[in-house]
Amino acid sequence: MADDRDDVSRRGESQRYTLYRSKPRGLRERLRGEDAGLDELRPGGDGRQGPPRRRLRSGGDPRVPRPRRRITPRRVLLWLVLAAVGWLALSLVLFLLSAQIERGKVSAEAKAALTGAGYPLTSANTILILGSDARPAGSKEPGANPGGPSRSDTIMLWRVGGGHNARLSIPRDTVVDIPGHGQQKINAAYAFGGASLAIRTVSQYLGIPINHLMEVDFTHFPQLIDALGGVDVKTGRVCSEINGGRRNGGVTLRLPAGTNHLNGTQALALARTRKNDCNPAEDDLTRARRQQQLLSAMKSALISPGAFVRLPWISWDAPKAMRTDMGGPTLLGVFAASALGGSPPVHVLKPSGFVTLPDGGSALVVSDAEKQSAVRQFLGG
Repeated sequence: MADDRDDVSRRGESQRYTLYRSKPRGLRERLRGEDAGLDELRPGGDGRQGPPRRRLRSGGDPRVPRPRRRITPRRVLLWLVLAAVGWLALSLVLFLLSAQIERGKVSAEAKAALTGAGYPLTSANTILILGSDARPAGSKEPGANPGGPSRSDTIMLWRVGGGHNARLSIPRDTVVDIPGHGQQKINAAYAFGGASLAIRTVSQYLGIPINHLMEVDFTHFPQLIDALGGVDVKTGRVCSEINGGRRNGGVTLRLPAGTNHLNGTQALALARTRKNDCNPAEDDLTRARRQQQLLSAMKSALISPGAFVRLPWISWDAPKAMRTDMGGPTLLGVFAASALGGSPPVHVLKPSGFVTLPDGGSALVVSDAEKQSAVRQFLGG
């Protein structure tokens, strides 16, 4: 009997429970809620984990969808800013890549004839802009010599950067001393020795160091104008036939007096118009002024609101429209300095008379007084 009581007493002692005080719950346990300790009640009843449970968000019903974030003006503005920054970044990458590709097309001789300068945003740079009169193969334009040495149709100096913004055009028939060739029309320097001789000739004639070169590529120039969405130029009445006119595969240009919106083909035709059948009194000086007007019109189109939408295409086409020694960062600095510097006045060297050249041709003479005055205005602009 005593043995039986001892057995019951031992069984009772073995069934006693020991109580433990739990530690204060941390943030994670509090967020999980009271169900964190209910695993013991899951099938099995012995503390083993049952089927995985779906986690609840903030203790809510998993079947209730998470509320959508409200669209607020501030949030919309942030999205627009991010999109604009991405658009600008894409345009910058395309511009730098295109400029780097085109930079290798300038000859080593031309680069050697240039004088170094500081970065355009902080230092004044003098840039020589050249455009040749080369005609496409098959052209029937009178006087055309496709495949032969071309002369510079456009000769313009551009001073930009460091608070300067000035342009000076030199008429292509101006007589000068071309190194190694004597007195000739200034546009012949390009035919004799390419861009390098043209740089040396212009620099010697005006006494101005040339820092950079831009050779307009007339093949890609219309694409740039079209990428800009066209340009607005105020002209008188213009009637001209370029490359033999439309009937010969060229361009026939007919513009009324006033402001005209030009596409790329028309803009190039206007830049090359020397003989205006609607106004025979016009000469090469008129064409030089129009070329400067076109540059101003391109700048206006570039800074217009509509250009932002087309910016990646403009960025890709702009370096392709020229051959230049400048890489992407320097070229970008030139355009930025031009945008900040306002619109420079149109200035063309004014001839004082004519002279007969040894070959019997006639050329324009610019007096020393006119030349010096023009140089002072150009360097001070």
